[in-house]
Amino acid sequence: MHFHRDRGFVHRASSEITPRRLAETRRDWLRDLALAAAGSSLGAFAARDALASTAPASRALPGLRSSVDGALTMEKLTPREDASGYNNFYEFGTDKADPAQRAQGLKTQPWRVSLEGEVKAPRTLDLDALIKLAPMEERVYRLRCVEGWSMVVPWLGWSLSHLIKAAEPTGNAKFVQFVTLADAAQMPGLRSRVLDWPYVEALRMDEAMHPLAMLVFGMYGELLPPQNGAPLRLAVPWKYGFKSAKSIVAIRFLAQQPRTSWEKAAPSEYGFYSNVNPNVDHPRWSQASERRIGEDGLFAKRRRTLMFNGYEAQVGALYAGLDLKKFY
Repeated sequence: MHFHRDRGFVHRASSEITPRRLAETRRDWLRDLALAAAGSSLGAFAARDALASTAPASRALPGLRSSVDGALTMEKLTPREDASGYNNFYEFGTDKADPAQRAQGLKTQPWRVSLEGEVKAPRTLDLDALIKLAPMEERVYRLRCVEGWSMVVPWLGWSLSHLIKAAEPTGNAKFVQFVTLADAAQMPGLRSRVLDWPYVEALRMDEAMHPLAMLVFGMYGELLPPQNGAPLRLAVPWKYGFKSAKSIVAIRFLAQQPRTSWEKAAPSEYGFYSNVNPNVDHPRWSQASERRIGEDGLFAKRRRTLMFNGYEAQVGALYAGLDLKKFY
């Protein structure tokens, strides 16, 4: 697997990135207001519902209900049409509707994932082998986006720890890096200079080994739609959504902490840990509350954001003694 190195790319200042994203958010908001004013029976998300309904039919992917502590929130599920029609997947564009509109041609077969770095025997596994590596489970997780919106999604997959154990990392492996697909022929968003491609994320080894850290192959009882990160992605529910890398093609075990894509793009705004923390605001907006997508109409009251996205009892010990304002 070839890993992209810095080729002299100079990223735009963070002050140039965030206003664009804010402008897009405002544009989405104004569009939603217009739809609501028009009397749409589905409120602000009718356009995305219609867009998601054009996606090709998926294949059923059954799973047992998980017994992992904290893996099944009892909150109301986000409607599937919203969860598959309102996404951040910058490889297909920065507008929330772009992934559902542009990702449907993504080729997910064949698909192979390489295991590299500090492992006893580097190897490559195909998708079918990965799916069969552990029993499939359904887990209902909260998803909190750094931009201030949230969802509740029933994922299908299993704990990432199963794959890590199968990879047999050496004693030098302290971090796990995830490299995602960067195919300009399929992904029009790669023409944008918002990020340096491919998209790269990482976890500390103990974070990656936590039972709640999940390798995901499906949602709502079926295989992942392309716009949600097909054919496999992460779900790390106590961190902001951008930590859950989509369309993974390589997993690398490292001795040193790597820089992630958003750290490189805007280090003053996005840290390595990116734990959901209502007490640490993004430089440009508060993280104290969130808007639940698809919940009770456009003007629903914002929810109070929970520490670690509500998973503090399960994961808080991972960060004992760590200054979470410094290590954001």
